[in-house]
Formats: sequence, structure tokens, C-alpha cells
Amino acid sequence: MEKTSLNGNRWIMQSADDRTAQALALQMDLPLILAQILSARGVDATSAPNFLNPKLSNLMPDPYSLKDMKKAAERLADAVMNNEKIGIIGDYDTDGATSTAVLKMFLETLGVQVATHIPEREEGYGPSEGAFAEFKAFGANLIVTVDCGTTAFEVLNQASADGFEVIVLDHHEAEALLPNVLAVVNPKRLDEENDYPYLKFMAAVGVVFMSVAAVNRVLREKGYYQTHQEPDLKQYLDLVALGTVCDVVPLLGLNRAYVKQGLKVMATRQNIGLKALSDVAHLEQAPTAYHLGYVLGPRLNAGGRVGKASTGSALLCANDNVVAQKLAEELNTYNTERKDIESFVLLEAIEMLEGTPQEYPMAFVAGSNWHQGVIGIVAGKLKERYNLPSFVMSIEDDEVKGSARSIAGLDLGALVMAAKEKGLLTKGGGHTMAAGFSLNENQIEPFKVFAGEYIKDRLGSEKLVPEINIDAAVALSGANLSLAETLATLEPFGAGNQEPTLLISGVQILRPALVGVGHVRCLLSKEGAPRLKAVAFRSADTAVGKAMLAAKGERYDVVGKLRADSWQGQTTVQFVIEDMRSVENA
Repeated sequence: MEKTSLNGNRWIMQSADDRTAQALALQMDLPLILAQILSARGVDATSAPNFLNPKLSNLMPDPYSLKDMKKAAERLADAVMNNEKIGIIGDYDTDGATSTAVLKMFLETLGVQVATHIPEREEGYGPSEGAFAEFKAFGANLIVTVDCGTTAFEVLNQASADGFEVIVLDHHEAEALLPNVLAVVNPKRLDEENDYPYLKFMAAVGVVFMSVAAVNRVLREKGYYQTHQEPDLKQYLDLVALGTVCDVVPLLGLNRAYVKQGLKVMATRQNIGLKALSDVAHLEQAPTAYHLGYVLGPRLNAGGRVGKASTGSALLCANDNVVAQKLAEELNTYNTERKDIESFVLLEAIEMLEGTPQEYPMAFVAGSNWHQGVIGIVAGKLKERYNLPSFVMSIEDDEVKGSARSIAGLDLGALVMAAKEKGLLTKGGGHTMAAGFSLNENQIEPFKVFAGEYIKDRLGSEKLVPEINIDAAVALSGANLSLAETLATLEPFGAGNQEPTLLISGVQILRPALVGVGHVRCLLSKEGAPRLKAVAFRSADTAVGKAMLAAKGERYDVVGKLRADSWQGQTTVQFVIEDMRSVENA
């Protein structure tokens, strides 16, 4: 079923095999609507238990299933037992901060002296000569890179030649060649055997947690814990969940267990830094994946975007309430500054794009000295606005730094690697949906042509119509708190497992009103059914928001999310409107 909506989206009803859904409902004792949604998402009676109740004990394979893991774990265990100093090189995003924090706290719990290096954005992504100079002064010979390092050939090869032992724990796209280091643990290595394909979806912090589990096992086997206290690794799952959600990797397989179990740990507020960050963000309820991705993550990221890059990992490792409070407040301030800078760059980018005819099906913009810390966010906003792959570049004195975000059907990581191989980029890497890169200013136009032709070849040159996938149609009378709570059993929601989208047909919009900053609220009404509270966020200047505010009894089909709404101790239900279509135009 395809529909054209007020916001120009095509509505597509997801279909489930009725027999499979009914069998699933019967075998798992599930409401039929839940079984239909699961079936449409490829979940059957065999995989449903792990999907609905994901546990590490069922979904985490032997860490040694990853190449070089055994070698890395044994070397790190030896370093622990021999009281060696260890250096960690991380990244300035949330995945990098959580990866650094998990490894650092685990090693320090065992008495290891650890030095960390989180590069500032001006320094650039990944290992650097400066970082190894710091570690040499610190007295560390064993260095671990987390969330980086797989393609840092020049720096890591030189470090090895200088006598450093380097272990890479990463999840970024790999090339056939690997750096000359002690171990490269990366599920995206081209020579991985792929016995557990969902491991390729892990964020770096997931790889780090598997590595910590492997080291812990080696230490146990060597009798280390006969004289030392063995740490409870589950205490780190809150950070694993945070990094996993914020890196926007699919919440399937092991990732789903990481987040589901990590949210339980986070709800206990054991991590002093996360507790302080939650407090400054006024997060008082038990966190969900939404809060990780849109409340905590942006604040933790803000240090690496517009402030001091190491602030995030320092907060997560804090063991003093006063220090944690200070760092959390710094990050909150950075986040406010980030929003202002982001708004300025986004406005300039939109003016560039809409003031010039575009030759290719992409948003491709560059500006002088745009803040590097916000170009990734701006790329994401442009992708959402135009439903096109988006590239945003900041032209600096020495080079151009870029960030890109993709849409379904285009592998950005592959595009960037291909451009790098052709000599158009000086640096580059990323995932299917997001990538970062650097290039010389005189290569901007050649890269634009390359990227444009690459995208046109894979997506075509026709205007891409954004789609909304609808999981189920429900009657207004059935859109109640019980259904909202039933749908919530599919959490955690995120990449690979989106919150269910529902269609409610033929309703009237009653008592519309502007609330907050550009939100529109109303009541949905239909004969024979209770009225339903609804809101369309940030919609006042959209076709949907304007139609709601001008409604005078017309009937609409609406699509959106049904959620429990708690306020002052009472829980009701609310429909979050994402799009509408006039019934007359159906």
C-alpha cells in the first residue's frame, strides 16, 4: 500500500505472513499485533526468545571467535600480571569515550597504571606521533587503540618500528592490508570467517567489552584471581549500551543484549559520571534507548565537538561526586554552545543548496572554517531534510575536513574507501550510514563529481521520495495504554529495530494548539471511540502542523507512535503524529 502524504512521504504498509504470525502468537503467548510486527521484521518462533529477552549468555560467542583476540587477551593479561603501564588511544565521540572508559576502568581495577589520549578534532582522528610521544614519557610500551587504528598504517607501522607493542580494538571498515602491529581485533576484517555475522554490527565499545571478557578469562585461567578480587564485568554494561546506541549500529543480535542489559545497569545509577550527567540533563526516570541517543549521548559528545575532547571519557571514569558534577556541567555548557554553532552552519548550508541547482542526487556543501565539531550533525540534518546522501565540509587553512550521512541503499563507507583509493581523499573511513574524511581543497570538485556519479549509479537520478514504513493499522478505540505497553515490550528501539509506526484512519483534529517551541498538540476524535491526546513535535512550520492548526472538521489518516505518557504520577497514552493524509485525497 503506497500513500502520498501532506509531508510528501510515501506510506508503505509492512506485510507479515499470517500463518507465521499466528504460530508465533500461539507459541510465544503474544498478542497477535505484536506477533505480526515481529514476523514482518523477520523474527520467527526460533529467534523470538532471544529478540524479546536478549541475554549475553545466549548471544555472546566465545571472544576467541574474532581473529587476534586470543593473542591480544594473552598479551594484556601478561601486562596486568607484570604490572606494566598501558596506554590507550581513543576517539572523541561517544563510542570512543565509552570504549576508552570501559578498558581504562577494567585495567585500573586490576591495579594497572593507565594513560589515555583522546585527540582533539584539530589533531585529527586516530593515532598520532604526539600520542606515542606522551606514552613514551609515561613509560608505557604496550598501547591499545580503541574505535580507531585499523587503517592508521603510517603511524602504527612507525610505532612498531620504534619498539611499541600495539593492539587495535576497532570496528571500522578494513582494507585487505592491516597495520604491522601485535593484534588487530576487528569484526570487519576482510579475513574474518563470519561464523557470527551480527558481530560485524558491533560498535567499538562492544568489541572492547568482548576483549575485556577475554582478558578476564585468561587471568582466571592463570590463577590471578586466587590472590586478587575479580571484577564484575556487568558493571560496565551501562557504558556498552550508551556507546552502542549512540554509534547508531543495528540493535540486533549481541547489540540488543548489550543495550537491554545495559539499560538495567544504568537504571541503578552506579556510574558516578553517568549519574551526574543524568542529573544535569534532568533525566529522572529509568533511561531508555531514546534517552541514551538524544539526551545523554549529545552531551557526552559535546566535549569532542566544541570543547575538550577528553572530558567525556574523564566523566565516565570519575570516582568523585564533586569532580563528576563539574565535568557534567562543563559538558552541558558545551552542548548548549554546540546547538548555537550547529544552527548557524545548518542555515548557511541550506542557503547554499537551495540557492544553486544541484547536478547530482546528493547534498554537497563546503564552507570556510565551519566548526568541525558540528559538520556531522549538520550532514545528518541535511539528509533528513532532503532525503539525500549528504556531505558537509569545513575548509581549513591546511586541509578540508568532511563528514557524511547516508540513506538506505548507499554504503558510505564503501564510497569513501573507493575515493581514497583513487587518491581523491587523504584520509577516510566509516560505516554504511556515516563516514568522515579529509582532502585537499583543490580536490573538492573532483570528489564531488566522483561521489555524485557513484551515487547516481547506485540510486539513480530520479527524485527520491522518502518512505514511512507502517507496522500496523489500529482503530482509534484500540489505541490505548494497554497497546502502548504491549508495543514497548519490543524495546530497545533504534537502528535495525525502529519503534513501531501505527496508522489510525479517518480521525478529526480537535482543539489544536501551539505548545513549546513549534510543537502542535490536539485531540484525535472519531465516532464511538474515546478521544486520544496527540502531538506533532517541531511541526508548526510543516504541512502537517499547518493542517492541524487550520483543521475544521476534516478527516485525516494519521501515522505515528503510540506511547505511554507519565506526568505527576499518572500514566496516560499519547499519539506522536509523524505525518497525515487527507481522507478526501486518499
